[in-house]
Parts: sequence; C-alpha cells; structure tokens
Amino acid sequence: MNAHVEKVRSRGARMRARWDNMPRQVRWVAIIALLVFLYLLPNRWFYINLWYFRTMESDMATVLFETSFFVLLAVGLNVVVGFAGLLDLGYFGFFAVGAYTVALLTSPESRFDIGWPWLAAVPVAIAVTMLSGVILGGPTLRLRGDYLAIVTLGFAEMIRLYAARNEGIANGQRGIPEIPHPVPGVKGSDGQSLFGVVDARPYYWLTLTIIIFVILGVRNLARSRVGRAWVAIREDEDAAQIMGVPTFKYKLWAFAIGAAVGGLSGALFAGKQSFINSDSFQLTNSILVLAAVILGGAGNIYGAVVGAFITWYLPEWVRGIGGVIGLEINVAEYRILIFGAVLIIMMIFRPQGILPSRRRAAEFADRRQEAAPTEAST
Repeated sequence: MNAHVEKVRSRGARMRARWDNMPRQVRWVAIIALLVFLYLLPNRWFYINLWYFRTMESDMATVLFETSFFVLLAVGLNVVVGFAGLLDLGYFGFFAVGAYTVALLTSPESRFDIGWPWLAAVPVAIAVTMLSGVILGGPTLRLRGDYLAIVTLGFAEMIRLYAARNEGIANGQRGIPEIPHPVPGVKGSDGQSLFGVVDARPYYWLTLTIIIFVILGVRNLARSRVGRAWVAIREDEDAAQIMGVPTFKYKLWAFAIGAAVGGLSGALFAGKQSFINSDSFQLTNSILVLAAVILGGAGNIYGAVVGAFITWYLPEWVRGIGGVIGLEINVAEYRILIFGAVLIIMMIFRPQGILPSRRRAAEFADRRQEAAPTEAST
C-alpha cells in the first residue's frame, strides 16, 4: 500500500514539473481554454453531452452557481488558514454579515428601508465585513490553535443566533425578503430581466468573473512581502516575531482580507436568493469550507478551488448517478456517506491535500522522512 501511495505522489510531482517546464504561451492557452469551458458550462446545449460530468437530478446552472460562491469562500478562507495558519471555524459568520448588510441596505422590507441598488450596497458590505474581521481579530488573534478556533466558532454562532432571535433588525426567523437582484434593469435576449429568479447562469458568470479577479489579487499578495510574512507566521510564529516580523499586524491583515472575501460571497448569495434568514448560515457550512481548503491543499489557491469544487459539487453529482450506471438503489441517500469516505481516504493517504503548495508538500515529506527511522527502530 505504501509503495502504491508513493507511486501516486511521484506521478503527481512529475505532472507538476511537466506543467512548470511548459512554455508560458502554452500554459496561457491552456488557462484560456479552461476559462472558456467554465463560461460555457452552464449552457444546456453545452453540458447536455457531458453525461459523465453534469448533474442528473439538480439544475446544472444552479449547482454551478452554488459551487462558485463556495469556491469564493474557500479562496478567502485559504488566506486565513492556508497562508497565515490561523484555524478559523466560524468563517461563515462573515458570509452572514455580508449577506445581512446587503439585505438591510437594499430590501424595502428591512427596518432601515434605504432602498439602495445592489451594486451600491456591495462595497459597503465588504467594508462592514472587513471591519467585523478587524473587531473580532483585534482581541482574539493573540490566541492560537484550538483557542482561536473556539472563539471564531462562537462568533459565527453569535451571528446566527442573533439573526434568528432578533426581531428588530434581522426580522428573526421571518428573515428579510425582496432583496433586489444585481443589475435588475439589464434584459436578456428574451426581453426578461437577465438577473431574474429562474435562470442561475448570469449569477454563475458574475461569480466566476469575481473569482478570477479575487484569485489574481490574492495571488499577488501571496507573492509579496505580506505573503512571505504570512508563511513565516504559519511555520513558526515565535521565530518570525524574533526576526522582526510584526506578527499581530499581518495576522490581522489576513483576517480582514479573508473576512472581506467572505462578505462578498454573502452579498452574491443574497442577490441571487432575494431572501435570507438565519437558516442559511448553519455551522456545518463553516466546517465544509474548512474541509474544502484542507482537502484541496491549504496554502495553494488552486488547491482551495479544486477542494471547494469537489466538496460542493460531488454530492450533487452523486445524487443522480444511480440512474446512469443502472443501480436499483437510490445512490442519493448515500451521497454524504460517499463524500465522507472520500475525505477520510484523502486525509489518510494524502494529508497535504490534492494540490498542496510546494512548501507544505516539502514539510510533509520531511515529516515522513523523520518518522521513517523511528518506525524502523521500533
């Protein structure tokens, strides 16, 4: 078994080296082809022939939109967990803050009744969510490990419970309806509003475009002095502080940037759903986002994207696979079990994730080499 695992690892390393050695023009052509594929994917005339890839019992465009905002969440959490090494179990709390900010500023049913358009409310939602990240991180980022995880978990639960029980601002369980859609005046080819209720494709295209810009921004940050400071903090915070790195400042930056991306995801979700209440922000979603980052490869942006895609899309794909392969049993009943089994197998045989960063892959390799003499001696 160990020989087979090592063979898979070496094959992955060779494929990565082959990609790195390709001419830049070839890599750009491959990236552009992938983006064209992703933009065409929600069209029925395109995905109808992808029987092995499309969802059978769920609307493909809706699933793709839900997957896309989940990918955006994973990219934001990867800044906190993957780059800075801060264990955040309450990331969905920032998602809720962004969604409720947009709802309160735009919906005629909110207590404020301001009536802003969705596009004007999004920057405010990002700013409010970033501020909430700073307020939460200010007194708590001196904690580490499990203690920080408990505090962030409490933050997310506070937001959810307040929204569920507060009748003054959040309308309690009744929630906030009539949230306007993004750019409601834009018409499609059929004369109907492009950002309507039935067709999820425009929301997917909008979220996919935002993901591209967020990835470019986070990628530039990761390659800057800020990113190097995050890596130093993740590997050894005490050593980084001794070497002169202002660790608290850079951890607060990571928290604020991750919160801003989470708030942007919540704003997109509220614009699509047109209604929110506390049931949309369950704790299990925070756990799923964290699982996506770890599964894909913490510290690697593209690993977080792949992990989020698998985490959200795989259960929906499994929902309808029974009819395709001719099984009499309802595979949908076991889709969560199948997904959990995939997670367990991955964590046993590839704990660094599907696409780990080079540095984290080297760390796991060093640990295996250190453990090998110990096992041999025993």
